[in-house]
Amino acid sequence: MSLFPSRFRILSGLLLLAAVVVVPAAARGEVSLATVFADHMVLQRGRAVPVWGSAAAGEQVGVSIGKQTRSTKADAAGLWKVMLEAMPAGGPHQLVIRATNTLKVTDVLVGEVWLASGQSNMAMPVRRCRDAKAEQEAANFPKVRMFTVKRSAKLAPQSDCQGQWQVCSPQTVGGFSGAAYFFGRRLHAELGVPVGLINSSWGGTAIEAWTSLDVQKQDSRLASVFAPWKNKPAANRNKPANLYNGMIQPLVGYGIRGAIWYQGERNSKSVPAARLYRHQLPLLINDWRKRWGQGGPENFPFFWVQLPNFKARQVDPNPVTSWAVMRESMQQGLKQPATGMAVTIDVGEARDIHPKNKQDVGHRLAQAALAVAYKKGLVPMGPLMRSVTIEDSRVRVQFDHVGEKLVVRGKQQLVKGFALAGPDKVFHPAVARVEDNTVVVESKEVPDPIAVRYAFADNPEVNLYNSAGIPAAPFRTDDWEPAAGP
Repeated sequence: MSLFPSRFRILSGLLLLAAVVVVPAAARGEVSLATVFADHMVLQRGRAVPVWGSAAAGEQVGVSIGKQTRSTKADAAGLWKVMLEAMPAGGPHQLVIRATNTLKVTDVLVGEVWLASGQSNMAMPVRRCRDAKAEQEAANFPKVRMFTVKRSAKLAPQSDCQGQWQVCSPQTVGGFSGAAYFFGRRLHAELGVPVGLINSSWGGTAIEAWTSLDVQKQDSRLASVFAPWKNKPAANRNKPANLYNGMIQPLVGYGIRGAIWYQGERNSKSVPAARLYRHQLPLLINDWRKRWGQGGPENFPFFWVQLPNFKARQVDPNPVTSWAVMRESMQQGLKQPATGMAVTIDVGEARDIHPKNKQDVGHRLAQAALAVAYKKGLVPMGPLMRSVTIEDSRVRVQFDHVGEKLVVRGKQQLVKGFALAGPDKVFHPAVARVEDNTVVVESKEVPDPIAVRYAFADNPEVNLYNSAGIPAAPFRTDDWEPAAGP
């Protein structure tokens, strides 16, 4: 007679089987790839790109694609990496990994790869965008692919993530990020090469969650973002660095051209928080650039969406709101090299923080990329205030990024959205006209102007554009917000 009841023997056998099943591939001597290296992927053209994964410690690993082959050995931790030589745009190719077992990754294209990240307006899928039905029906672009990273907040940096590559078609595009898709679609049309989009975004998240812990801990200006999390080891999506750990770090090193960013709503809850963003955005940009290690800024261009018009129409030009200050902070990011900003002051919706017009968002992001990253000779963004000259009772405003000329949309020729203030620091709505590709501003209530604002409100009425059809960015010449505000 057995010393163990039959039920126990069965249970023991099941447990043993389970133990066998969950043994990692590397521990069994099988080679594996990081999840982002999968069927239908796009590799960055024109530069050496890494491929990595795991295997048994010391195992010889061979990697081949096209006519090139590379080999290496897994290190003591079972990790391996090879660098593939730069390849021209094209495909499809097959990526083959050989060790004790063989892996084959099929339908691999080589083209332009971009990382798309941010919060809900980047995550918002095509099926929720304007003209969704027509957009999905027309989305027959087999050389546009998207990898969507599964949401993951982690306390420590991760080596891998979950997700999959999908080929753009009417059946799949509905789940793609709308802003990223419309960006990639224009790049594909104008460059004539495959485009890969890696969407790593999560709604309702703060910029500090997407930035690595190291660089934030070293910056004393960011004490306020750590204060709410003191002694709270929670895997919360908004804890500093948690989304970097779970959704960015696993991608670090994957060959990309650059990144697009649509975020800021979460950091606009107060004027001080919005003001802090002018430090946080450059910190994130330079953090990611350093982590990827692709060389100078020109090898990792970075573009973002300036927050659109939102909330009730503001008639009084005097209140300083956090939403307007956030736009100002975002514009400060343009001091960083190889950057650009999509001005969207005209595409928002008063009652919806998620405007459906992601077509113009993607188009303007692509405009910046084509101008800055690809040197296509385009106007990169909307008109930006360059200088202000006071001429007695008038103020003359000069702009960069005008293109052929400044354009006033609508039947009337007056420019909407300007206000002037005198020594009393009270702003009054002003009359503004385009004159010799500048804007001349004046107000009977302000005979001695010392400051000017344009569209510096949550939801201003605007009609000033450049010849590329992109609106002028809001601005102010004063700094008169209170030390703390709404």
